Amino acid sequence: MLKKLASYIREYKAPSIATPICMIFEVLFEILIPLLMASIVDDGIGKGDLPHIYKVGALMILLAVLGLISGLLGGVFAAKAATGFAKNLRKGMFDRIQTFSFGNIDHFSTSSLITRLTTDVSNIQNAYQMILRMCFRAPFSMILAMTAAFIISPKVASIYLVAVIFLSIILFTIMRSAMKYFSSVFKKYDELNMTVQENVGAIRVVKSFVREEYEKSRFKKASDNIYHMFQQAEKRVILNGPVMMLTVYSCILIISWVGAHIIVQSGGTTLATGDLMSLLTYCMNILMSLMMISMIFVMVSMSIASAERICEVLDEEADIVNPEDPVFEVKDGSIVFEDVDFSYDREGKGEPVLKDVSLSIKSGETIGILGGTGSAKTSLVNLISRLYDVTQGSVKVGGVDVREYDLKVLRDEVSVVLQKNVLFSGSILDNLRWGKEDATEEECMEACRLACADEFIEKMPEKYETKIEQGGSNVSGGQKQRLCIARALIKKPKVLILDDSTSAVDTATDAKIRKAFREAIPGTTKIIIAQRISSVQDADHIIVMDNGRVNGFGTHDELLKDNAIYREVYESQTSGNGDFDEPR
Repeated sequence: MLKKLASYIREYKAPSIATPICMIFEVLFEILIPLLMASIVDDGIGKGDLPHIYKVGALMILLAVLGLISGLLGGVFAAKAATGFAKNLRKGMFDRIQTFSFGNIDHFSTSSLITRLTTDVSNIQNAYQMILRMCFRAPFSMILAMTAAFIISPKVASIYLVAVIFLSIILFTIMRSAMKYFSSVFKKYDELNMTVQENVGAIRVVKSFVREEYEKSRFKKASDNIYHMFQQAEKRVILNGPVMMLTVYSCILIISWVGAHIIVQSGGTTLATGDLMSLLTYCMNILMSLMMISMIFVMVSMSIASAERICEVLDEEADIVNPEDPVFEVKDGSIVFEDVDFSYDREGKGEPVLKDVSLSIKSGETIGILGGTGSAKTSLVNLISRLYDVTQGSVKVGGVDVREYDLKVLRDEVSVVLQKNVLFSGSILDNLRWGKEDATEEECMEACRLACADEFIEKMPEKYETKIEQGGSNVSGGQKQRLCIARALIKKPKVLILDDSTSAVDTATDAKIRKAFREAIPGTTKIIIAQRISSVQDADHIIVMDNGRVNGFGTHDELLKDNAIYREVYESQTSGNGDFDEPR
């Protein structure tokens, strides 16, 4: 895990190395100052040597300035290294997510990925900055201060050892108790982010059903969970302060008493007054360094949980990748399903969603797919563009197994308008060019004409430069669907899949779109998933799906004659009140 994370430091290795060097110099200057202070007291004030006081005082000022500069540089370098490290981690995670298949995305919730990209990376950033500064400063400061104290008076310095052992045991106990809460709190962040995401994404539904109070209670519950987890952890961590102060003040009292006793008994020969002042200063250095180390443990214990969650994303291998020697040309739009089984279970051990599907579709045909909710219509077409891989069998496009194609080539030639229509913030042209980055305005206008989107675009004041709000909130459902269809058409694909993509379009416009497809793109294989038989009855063939199996395959007339499900739904719809989800 550490090796994986360290690989993302990259160009920030120099400031990462410079930071601890600066901190070491800062500690050196700090440790020398008490020794000089002892010299001023014993050799300057004690002997009345004013020049010595001036000389040593000037040296103390110089060391203080150098220590300040070292500390400032250490802070600057640490900030640069930590923020750069966090930037690289976020980019690495985001780049990895872009390679994920739908199966990989299903493995992580959206809210969890957001938490990992934000809160978890911030924890790593803060921990890394503290490690660079304090992991070198605190132990080095404690070791040097302890060494200097033993040089001055081994007898008095032994008090530090007892204090350090006592404080280490207490702090270790506190940190061990707090770590389990810090480790589990980030799952609560996932729940909080999920609540916010669902609320904001569905705010219109929340408002229309007057469910604001319910959503507030959900958010409060998620927020309270985080509060209570942190409260339990902090209740233990705050014991650091009083235990630390008790130890520090106890050390000061004992050192003062023992030191004064030694000075009086020896007449200042064994231990001088200035030495005692230095020992008291080193006492604070040693014990504060120990407290810094304890806080490092707190931060690191929090960051370990975050690091594990980040590495889960970085280590996740994409289920769907390019083959070693991919095919870069799709010859035509023919599609063949051969004994296909498919399960959403990543190991293929779950209940199959599609079972024993065998189909043959010729290039240029128009194919309709009908079936009730949950009949696996969308699952079927997702296999064509390799959004998922089959569990058993094979899917061929242009006579080649889709697993042998270069992914970009395949998905450029198999254009899908998904069931959930998504538009991005930007102009209409910006959204259309998602289909083809270098598409000209004329190409975009032609695609919109085929999708009947030009009818409403031309009525807009800014036409194709009209701003689309986030999620397409300023256009209707039918307008959004037509823009998504146009976006797919710009690719000029060999296979066009419309996954229930005209459900929000009126019947007349739906007929116009199908007519435009027949006349303008006759060589493109068109697969249309629909609930209305009128949307597909003029297709070359219609597939009737039922419980993950192909229940019927034929023309409209053939299915009316031979398929009971199709005939029953047709009769229901022509009478004005039927669809595929009605019980039979």
